[in-house]
Order: sequence, then C-alpha cells, then structure tokens
Amino acid sequence: MPRPKNPPASVVFKDPIHLLAFGFGSGLAKYAPGTFGSLAALVLYFALIGLPDWAYIAVVVVLTMSAFWVCGESARMLGVHDHPGIVFDEWAGMLVTLAFLPAGAPLIWVLVGFVLFRLFDILKPWPATYFDQHWHDGVGIVMDDVVAGLFAGFALYLMIYGLYML
Repeated sequence: MPRPKNPPASVVFKDPIHLLAFGFGSGLAKYAPGTFGSLAALVLYFALIGLPDWAYIAVVVVLTMSAFWVCGESARMLGVHDHPGIVFDEWAGMLVTLAFLPAGAPLIWVLVGFVLFRLFDILKPWPATYFDQHWHDGVGIVMDDVVAGLFAGFALYLMIYGLYML
C-alpha cells in the first residue's frame, strides 16, 4: 500500500492538534518520519533531564495520556489510521525508553537508547503488534510505541548495568 500523503505544512502548523501529532513538524519529513519524530523528542528529553525522577515520570505519563487523544484525533481528521507523519507517539515511546537511563548518563547512552527504540519500534514485538493491529484509535497508535519504549528501555538498562557488572 502506498504511503499516505502528508497534509500541507500550512495545515499542520495552523491546527494545534496536527501540530502536536506531527511533532511540531518533525513528522512532515518525506522519508523516515518516525526517526525524525524520535530525534525531535530528544529536544524535550534534554529539557527534562534536570527534573527529579518522579517529575520526569509524571511528564511522560501526562504526555502519553494526552497523546492518546491527540494522535487519535489527528488520525480521525486525516482519515488515515496511524498516518506515518503522526509522531507524537514516538515522542512518548522515546521518553519511556530514556526513563531507564540513570541520572547523568553519558550522551552515548542516549544515542544507544535512540537506536534501540527505533529498532523495537520497527520490529514491534508482541504485545506492540497487538495494539498496532487490533486497537484502531489513539490508544493503539500510541501503545505500540510505549511497548517498544519499554522493550528498548529494558534492553538499555541491561546493557548499562551489564557493563558495570563486568
């Protein structure tokens, strides 16, 4: 099936729902919008890393809960379930992945987390595939990325602490 066409940038930037869903324009990338959306999420991550752990988790929960509605509503308005340009779900998944990093982790671990998240987001291990295939609303759009973020975060955690155990 051909990739659905992106709405014009003027539509995305004028509508607050599309603006959020398209990751402030990062989802308008012609190729690999999920990767560009995940990269854009790093800007928010770096803005949040000074927060206490509980506050970071609270932001991730609020962002994820709002993403259910934002992504679902944008998809409904576009008439395309999980349009590739909708990347606010990648923001949620990326922030979930990076929640597994210890405070003050070196930049290399952020990059490893990014790669792991993209890998798990593409592979969609179960139950991510379940959400992706059976929930045709904002919850389904977002939860496959949250599950990918959990898998990536756990892999990141094992890599970091596995190295410290050697």
